[in-house]
Amino acid sequence: MKETIFDSLPVIGKSLAEIKPSDKYREKCPAGSALAMSIAQNAVQLKKQNKLLTVICADPSDVIRLQDEVTWFVPSLKLTVFPDWETLPYDVLSPHADLVGERLQTLYLLLNRQKRQDPVDVLIVSASTATQRLAPRNYIGSTTFFFRKGDRIDPTDLRAELVARGYEHVSQVVAPGEFASRGGFFPMGAAKPYRLDFFDDELDEIRVFDPDNQRSVEKVDEIRLLPAHEFPMDKQARSAFCSRWRETFEGDPSKVTLYKDIENGIAAPGVENYLPLFFDETETLFDYIGSDASLILLDDVNSAIEHFDKETEQRAKFLRADGERPILDFKRLYLSAPQFFELAGNYARLSLTDKENATPNFPSVAIERRKDDPLEGLKAYKDLCSARGRKLLVMANSAGRLETISDVFKENGLKAPLVPGFEKFLESGDNFALCYGPLYDGMELENPPISILTETELYSNSDRPVRRRRRRTERESNIEMMIRDLSELKVGDPVVHLDHGVGRYRGLTSMSTPDGEAEFLQIDYAKDAKLYVPVAQLHLISRYSGADPETAPLHSLGKGDWEKARKKAALQVRDTAAELLNIYALRQSRKGYAFKFSLADYEAFSEAFAFEETEDQLAAINAVYRDMISDKPMDRLVCGDVGFGKTEVALRAAFMAVMGGKQVAVLCPTTLLAEQHAQTFRDRFANWPVRIAELSRFRSSKEVNASIEGIKNGTIDIVVGTHKLLSDKVQFKDLGLVVIDEEHRFGVRQKEQLKSLRSEVDILTLTATPIPRTLSMSLEGIRDFSVIATAPQKRLAIKTFVQRESDSLIREAVLRELKRGGQVYFLHNEVETIENARMRLEQLLPEARIGVAHGQMNERELERVMRDFYAQRTNVLLCTTIIETGIDIPNANTIIIDNAQNFGLSDLHQMRGRVGRSNKKAFCYLLAPPLAALTPEARRRLQAIENFSDLGSGIHIAMQDLDIRGAGNLLGAEQSGFIADLGYETYQKILSEAVKELKNDEFGDLYAEEIRKGNDLGGENFVDECALESDLQMSFPDDYVPSSSERMLLYRELDGLERDEDVEAFRLRMKDRFGEIPEEGEELIRVVTLRRLGKCLGAEKIFLKAGRMVLYFVQNEKSAYFESKAFGQCIAYAAMNAHRSNPREANGRRSMVIQEVRSVKDAVGILRQISELQAV
Repeated sequence: MKETIFDSLPVIGKSLAEIKPSDKYREKCPAGSALAMSIAQNAVQLKKQNKLLTVICADPSDVIRLQDEVTWFVPSLKLTVFPDWETLPYDVLSPHADLVGERLQTLYLLLNRQKRQDPVDVLIVSASTATQRLAPRNYIGSTTFFFRKGDRIDPTDLRAELVARGYEHVSQVVAPGEFASRGGFFPMGAAKPYRLDFFDDELDEIRVFDPDNQRSVEKVDEIRLLPAHEFPMDKQARSAFCSRWRETFEGDPSKVTLYKDIENGIAAPGVENYLPLFFDETETLFDYIGSDASLILLDDVNSAIEHFDKETEQRAKFLRADGERPILDFKRLYLSAPQFFELAGNYARLSLTDKENATPNFPSVAIERRKDDPLEGLKAYKDLCSARGRKLLVMANSAGRLETISDVFKENGLKAPLVPGFEKFLESGDNFALCYGPLYDGMELENPPISILTETELYSNSDRPVRRRRRRTERESNIEMMIRDLSELKVGDPVVHLDHGVGRYRGLTSMSTPDGEAEFLQIDYAKDAKLYVPVAQLHLISRYSGADPETAPLHSLGKGDWEKARKKAALQVRDTAAELLNIYALRQSRKGYAFKFSLADYEAFSEAFAFEETEDQLAAINAVYRDMISDKPMDRLVCGDVGFGKTEVALRAAFMAVMGGKQVAVLCPTTLLAEQHAQTFRDRFANWPVRIAELSRFRSSKEVNASIEGIKNGTIDIVVGTHKLLSDKVQFKDLGLVVIDEEHRFGVRQKEQLKSLRSEVDILTLTATPIPRTLSMSLEGIRDFSVIATAPQKRLAIKTFVQRESDSLIREAVLRELKRGGQVYFLHNEVETIENARMRLEQLLPEARIGVAHGQMNERELERVMRDFYAQRTNVLLCTTIIETGIDIPNANTIIIDNAQNFGLSDLHQMRGRVGRSNKKAFCYLLAPPLAALTPEARRRLQAIENFSDLGSGIHIAMQDLDIRGAGNLLGAEQSGFIADLGYETYQKILSEAVKELKNDEFGDLYAEEIRKGNDLGGENFVDECALESDLQMSFPDDYVPSSSERMLLYRELDGLERDEDVEAFRLRMKDRFGEIPEEGEELIRVVTLRRLGKCLGAEKIFLKAGRMVLYFVQNEKSAYFESKAFGQCIAYAAMNAHRSNPREANGRRSMVIQEVRSVKDAVGILRQISELQAV
C-alpha cells in the first residue's frame, strides 16, 4: 500500500498500535474533529497489522457523526456501522427490514474480514447495541449463499429455499426480504433488488432493478443472499423454539399469540426479544470481531451500559406485573456492564474521557455581515496561523455552500485556492485553502500544526444549521398515479360504468371470441345481470366512491334508470360547468402583478434554507416562482404532508413579494400556529431589511394597534395572523400575496372574504389534507395544484394503532417514548373533564411531568405551557385539538388520541402529523370503543387512517375523505345528491363532458376567437375522452402475467398513462419483469397512444373492427372545432388518400372511414401521419 502524507503525520494522542492486548490506556478526548482524525490515524496503523479497530460510543449520536467524519480524513478506509434495532427491549415491534439487513450484512463482513474482497477496517457501534446477545456465527455462515451466473439451480427449489430463509412471497418486490415468483428478489443488506433469468435450470443472467419503476439498471455476475432474519425460520428451528419456550415459561403456550405464530411459520412482531430460544447458545459482538481487534471506548461507556441495564430491568419488572405475555430475563438478551468489561478486557483498549468539554478553543473567527469588513476575525486568525507556520483549511458543508463562501472571500479581498480533500491539502504548498466536507466542528492541532475551521465556527453568530445531503433516488411525484393507486379494485367493490351505471366488480375472466381468447372484466348488476367489458375499455370504468360501498345502489341493465340519472345530473352540472368556465375566462382575462426582484438576493435567501430540498418541494417552489413572475394572478394549492416543507415554499413566495415591493399576509387558523409562523418568518428574514408583525391573541392591544397602523402606512412588510387579519380594521397599503395555511380549518364565510381578495392578489394555499371541495377544484384544474409527497431524508412512517382504551396500554405507550428521551401528546378534547384526565394520568404515570393546554386558557398561561413543553420542562402535554395545526416539536414522537371515533379524517391526520417530525420512529394511538360499536362512517375513518400511515399520505386521506363525504357542489354551498348516485369519478367525468360541451356550444365564440387570432387549438380542447370499440385481441395473457390481481393493477396503470414517454417506460418495465411482450399485450399498450392521438384530432370515438377504422368527430356540428387545424388535418388526409378513406355525414354527425386497418399498430401509424400533415 502506497505511503501517504497523512500516514506520516504524528498520531494525535496515544497510538493504539503501541498498546498490548489486555492493556488499557486512558486519556482526554481530542477536541472537535481531531477526534475523527485520531480514529482515522489509529485505523490506518492497525490496518497495516491486519487488525480491526472497533469504536464503542457511549452516545449513539456519535456513531452517525463519526461515520461521516472518519472516512473524510482517509477515504480508502472501509468503515462499517453495526446499527441498533431502534426498538425498546421487550417491544411488541420488530426492527425495520432495512436495519435488519444492515446488521446481517455487518455480521457477515466481520466473519469474512480476512477475505480481501470484503475488508472491514473500522467498526463503529453504540454501547447499548454492543451489549446485545446475537445469533451464533455458524448461523450466519451456514445460511448465507452465493448465486453466480451459469450456476445450475432448480427455480422451484430456489423458491422453497427462500421461504425457509424467512423471505416473503409477494407479487411485486419493493422491500428487503421479499421475492416474487418471476425471479425478482430483494436480498437483506442489498441496496437494490435482483432479477434472475433462467435458461431451463441454468442461471442465465442476473440483473439489478430499481424497485420504484421495476426497470433493470445493470447486470452482475454474482449476488450474496443473507437470511431474512437474525434467527432461523425453517421447520426444525421453529420446533426447537417451541420446545425451549415450554422449558422456559410456565402456563399454556397455546394461549400466547407469538408462540402460535412461530408454530405456524409467521415471524411475529417483537419475536427478536426471544432470540435465545432459537439457538442452543447465543454469542456476542466480541465473538464476531475476533481476537485481532483493538477497542476505542468513547466517553463513559460504563455509565451508559449501567443506565441501560437499570432501565431494561425496570421495564421487565413492569411488563411481568402486567402479565400480558411471558418475557425472558434481560441477562439472557444483553450483557451486563461487568460481563461486557470482562470480555473487553482481552483487547488493547484506549479509553477517551471527558468528551463533553472537548471543544476546540478558537478566537472569534465568525463572519459578521454588519461590520465594514465581515472577515476581520478570520483574517486576524489567518495572519496568526501564518506567523506560527500553521496550515489553515476552511470547510463548507456542501459544494453549493463552498461557492457562496468563496464569493464572500473574494468580495472581501481574501484569496483561497480550492482543494478536493484533506490529503490534497497536505500535499499542496498552500497554507490557506477552501474545501467542502462533513465535519461538524473545527480543530486546532499543535503537532502537526494544522487548523480546520468549519461553518460551525464561521457562522457561530447566526445559528446557521448544517445542511443535509439529498438522497439520489428521488423523483417528482406523479399526482395522477397517486390518485389512481388509491383505486386498486378488489373483487366485490362497487364500480361505475359510464354507459351502464353502478355494478359490482367480480374480477377478470377469459372468454372465447371469434378471434381467439380475450380477457374481460366481469361486472354484476341488479337482478343477476352480467356485463363483460374488454380490458381496452377500462377508461369507461371508475371506482364508485359515493355512499357506503356496502350499500351502493346497483342499476339494472337496459332499464334506462342509469341514463335518466346521468341526464338529470348532466343538466344540473351544466350550471356548475358554466360557472367554472366563467371563473376560468375571468382568470385568463385578468391582469395580475408580475413580481420583479434581484435573482442574486433570491438565491442568497434560498441558500440559507437549512435542509436539502426534496424533488417535490423544488417542483412546488419552481411552480410558485413561475406563477409569481408571470402577469397572471396566482391561485395555487400546495398539498404537502405534515412536516414535508410547505412553509419553505411560502417563505420563498413571501420573499419574492416583499422584494418586489408588495405586502404579504399570512393567515393561520390558530393562535399557536400564528405564533410559530411569526417566529419562523423572523428567523428566516433575520438578515434582511423586512419588518414582520403578528396579529393574534398573544399580542397586547397596544402592539396590535401599532401593527394595524404599520400595515396601513406600508412600514410593515409581512403580517402573520389569525382571522383577525380579515377584519375591516386591517387596511393594506399595497397587498401582493396572501398565504393561507391549513385552509381546511377556515369556515365558508372566511373563505368567501378571501375569494373577494382573489381577484386582485396572488394566493398561495398550504394544506396537508385539503377539504374535499378544494381538492376537487384542484383536480378539476380550476386552481393550480402542487403535491409534496417526498418525505424529507430519514423520515419514517408513523406507526398507527386503533385500540380500546386501557391503563396498561397508555402507560406502556408513554413509557416507551419517555425511555428514549422523547415527549408525548395526550389529546383529550373536552375542556370540562380535562382536569379529571390530568389526575388520572398523574396516578398512572408518576414519573411524567404533565402540562395542560386548551383554548379556554388565557394567552399568557397558554404561552407558558407551550414554552415549557418546547423546552422539555414538561414531557407529557395533555391538550385539546389546539395543537392540531402546525406545532413543530421534533422531540415529541408519540401521540395518544382519546375518543378518536369523534374526529373527522383530516383532523386525525393533522393531529397524527404533530409527531414523526424527526428521523425517529413515531407512534400514534387512536383510542376508541370496539369497532363493532361504532357508526359505519366512524369505522371507515379509523380504518382509513390506520391503513394510510405511509409518508406523504395526506393526499390519499383527502381522496378517502372525498369518498366518505363526497365533494358536494364544487362552487356553491349546496350539497349535491348526485355524487351519491353516480360516484365521485363519474360525477367528475360528467362535469368534464359538460365543460367540453359548453366550449363547443355557448362558449364556442371564446374558441372561435382564439382560432381567428391564429392560435392553433387541438382537438383536446373540444373532446374530453376518446373511446375505443374494437374486435381485436388485446390483453396480457395469463401465462405471461399469472396473477389476475397483478394483471388488473397493470391494466389500471396503463389506462392512467397519457404521455408517450410514460407508455415507453411502462413497456420497458413489462419486458424487464415478465420477458418479451406477446403481440396482444403490445396491441393493448398501443391503445393508450391511439386514444391520445384520437383525442388530439378531435375524435370522440374510434371504431376498429373488420379491418377498418372509423373516426367519429365532435357531435355538435356548429362547434368551433370544425374550423380548427386538427379537423383540417383529417380532411387533408382524406384528400390525399381517397382510395382508402372516406369522410361522411349522417344525422348531423361527421365521421371518416379508413379501410385496411388490421391492428392498433396500423391505426396509430395512420393517426401519427394525420397529425403531421398541414391543415387544408
